[in-house]
Amino acid sequence: MGKDKNPRRVADNEAMAKLRMLKTSPQKLNLVAGLIRGKKVERALTELTFSKKRIAIDVKKCLQSAIANAENNHGLDVDELVIVEAYVGKNLTMKRGRPRARGRFGKILKPFSELTIKLRQVEETS
Repeated sequence: MGKDKNPRRVADNEAMAKLRMLKTSPQKLNLVAGLIRGKKVERALTELTFSKKRIAIDVKKCLQSAIANAENNHGLDVDELVIVEAYVGKNLTMKRGRPRARGRFGKILKPFSELTIKLRQVEETS
């Protein structure tokens, strides 16, 4: 008499991971996410490992989490995974400031963002 199981948010041959509250602007995060869109997982991990961007470390963690979800939760083959989507969204913005000349207030915005990575298993044709 329990509740019905929730339907999956992604298809049977897909897996995803989401990372929230990343301390960087969405614009900077989207540059790194653009590096890995549409690539095979193995290649994307290599590019993130040698990227000079600070946020690439967190993007790599999210990608590894998506790979682990695909392997352990959905039983997908790791060698056939491709990054279908990697999109960025805004999160909260901390408002800070500092005093300026003539009694004014300089606004400092510290944005946060979130990242969603979706993987799909694609069979290789040889």
